[in-house]
Amino acid sequence: MKKGNLLIWLAGIVVGVCAVVLVTLGNPPNMGFCIACFERDIAGAIGLHRAGVVQYIRPEIIGIVLGALMAAIATREFRPEGGSSPATRFVLGMFVMIGALVFLGCPLRMVLRFGGGDLNALVALLGFIAGIVVGVLFLKGGFNMGRTQKQRQVDGWVLSAVMVGLLLLLLARPVFNAEAGGPIFFSPEGPGAMYAFWGISLIAGLLVGIFAQRARLCLAGGIRDLILIRDSYLVQGFIAIFLVVLIGTLVTGTFKLGFAEQPIAHTEHLWNFLGMSLVGLGSVLLGGCPLRQLVLAGSGNTDSAMAVLGMIVGAAVSHNFMLAASPKGVLVYGKIAVILGLALACAVGLINREA
Repeated sequence: MKKGNLLIWLAGIVVGVCAVVLVTLGNPPNMGFCIACFERDIAGAIGLHRAGVVQYIRPEIIGIVLGALMAAIATREFRPEGGSSPATRFVLGMFVMIGALVFLGCPLRMVLRFGGGDLNALVALLGFIAGIVVGVLFLKGGFNMGRTQKQRQVDGWVLSAVMVGLLLLLLARPVFNAEAGGPIFFSPEGPGAMYAFWGISLIAGLLVGIFAQRARLCLAGGIRDLILIRDSYLVQGFIAIFLVVLIGTLVTGTFKLGFAEQPIAHTEHLWNFLGMSLVGLGSVLLGGCPLRQLVLAGSGNTDSAMAVLGMIVGAAVSHNFMLAASPKGVLVYGKIAVILGLALACAVGLINREA
């Protein structure tokens, strides 16, 4: 096996093992890692939304950003750059999150759910691929949101500094108002109350951040490259994740094949498909899936940092405006938001074509 292929397989194995271990130690079922769900929990923990069952500062997200930062510095790849349509990236990040929360998972959790036997994830995968295909058509048509430029060193550190601040808040758990609670909120029940010990979660996040940075792990980029240039390098990483999770769930007895009664999932196939279509299209336009955006932000990319902040705000919007799905299904507001998001993403793809 070539050195590059070995690295991407190793990265996938590390992510898969960490996901299985985290679920075993307390994370929600089929949710060892979920960028969308965990950013949603963080948004709730800092009071951006008040859905009481999904509020917790997830150390995994903090670890991914800081792990990518460490790897980038160690390999001299920490390069603060950005300035490529940051406001557009922020809004696209919001709608990527909305699409993910209609499906109830990011591309990474989609693979984890599939590895656990959830066939709703297969429907979502087809939608994800469809969205990427549309994104590839925009790329072939000259889509470009502008060149990035070198930024000041301090700009590249901002999101990492925010993550350190979140870690301190997680550990300190300050309470400013005993009656109202907060400013940091923690779910007393539901998915937000299900988590592994923070130190283990942080270490798992650091490992994923380091390996994802070195291997350039990205599912959207993998499918894009497979379509555009017939390059299967990145896809191999997610095949590795799937295989490890499949083996892990079979060994632990948590594998459950089927559509119905899957943990933290719904069976509205059209909206699973369209929600992840929005995620796929938005990820291509942004230049990477939610996991890749975290890694790039940790490596100093300020445009990706804007996308990450957009996703966190998008999570708050999803719950405040009743856009997010639940195991009971998708409300009409979420359906409208997905259609609007697809229209917006297509408009961004058409407007930003080079002559």
